[in-house]
Amino acid sequence: MRLYRNLAQAAVQALEEIFQQGNLADRVVQSTLKSNKKWGSKDRKFLAGTIYDVVRWYRRYYEVLGREPSTPSDWWQLLATKWYLDGETLPEWEEFEGIDSAAVLARYEELKSVRKIRESIPDWLDELGSQELPLQWDNTLAASNEQADLTIRVNTKLTTEDKLIQHLEKQQVIAEKTSTPNALVIPKRQKITQLEAYKRGWFEVQDISSQWVAPLLAPTPNSVVVDACAGAGGKSLHLANLINNKGKIIALDVSGRKLQELQKRAKRANSKCIYTQTIKHESSIEKLHDQADFLLLDVPCSGLGTLRRSPYTKWHLTPEFIEEIRQTQQDILQRYTPICKVGGRLVYATCSILPSENEQQVQTFLASTSGADFRLIQDKSILPQDGLGDGFYMALLERLS
Repeated sequence: MRLYRNLAQAAVQALEEIFQQGNLADRVVQSTLKSNKKWGSKDRKFLAGTIYDVVRWYRRYYEVLGREPSTPSDWWQLLATKWYLDGETLPEWEEFEGIDSAAVLARYEELKSVRKIRESIPDWLDELGSQELPLQWDNTLAASNEQADLTIRVNTKLTTEDKLIQHLEKQQVIAEKTSTPNALVIPKRQKITQLEAYKRGWFEVQDISSQWVAPLLAPTPNSVVVDACAGAGGKSLHLANLINNKGKIIALDVSGRKLQELQKRAKRANSKCIYTQTIKHESSIEKLHDQADFLLLDVPCSGLGTLRRSPYTKWHLTPEFIEEIRQTQQDILQRYTPICKVGGRLVYATCSILPSENEQQVQTFLASTSGADFRLIQDKSILPQDGLGDGFYMALLERLS
């Protein structure tokens, strides 16, 4: 590795923005990469990789360094620690003075048996995970620290898997089939939303686990489907695909901005059956009671199933937030499920790995007065080590009366 001072300086500034100013890592990386037009593709790849590596392994690095960074000098020293652990030989810059390669490696050997340091997570998260997933926690953490696959979902209304693969190959993008229908993996991570195929709506970027949710709900053509926590609408678009644009998908969200993004995506994907509606009052929900043949509740969650692609989540989360989000999840189950018709089906889904956000929420709902009219048909829990993408949970229920 040949290290350039301006790249190291940019990394220091970016890390200060992320950890000391609390800015989102993805946005900081994007703005950092745009800050110098003279950087080539290798420079940008190196810089983004360095920042994300530190975000992912932050605790490991600062424990080896012996302190959490609070000054620019500390961040330079932490970067030196990272690169020494990576086996690099560093230039003799004054910013790296006082950091010895042998001492760094020896210190890590002392610390690596401590799981929360080795896997780089906060104390509270290690305690929570070991309580909720005692048998799987070690493997879950290790898998959560691997780099996520880049997966896309083929829009079968506009093309086929084979045609899309052939088209992408002509653009020097290799895509491979998976065991999940219409899910393709892109082995070499690259920016693909600038491709003509994306602009034509031939595919959407969507994690492979997320692509299991809409098929579990399995809506039929000419039905009414409500996506009650639609966000920017990745699953709404998938649902529209499954009903062949025949029927009606009502996409709800409290964020009008996200629904505007969904409208743009729906136009690109030629999904003409999606209707967006911002939730402003309780009446927005009540007016839809008994209207849906199929209801999707992809509820807000901790996001702990997505650490491979969003490592900053573990530094942003707090135990208090997780407790609040559990309350929100149960509240949504209690208030939104009357949207489902008698005889209709609903899916409750999260991108969390915690049973307290998943199975336990469903069981709490079924044991309540509101849940007495429902039965659980099946559920599926996906952990990062299962090889199916992000950690995810989904439960299919039916309204009996």
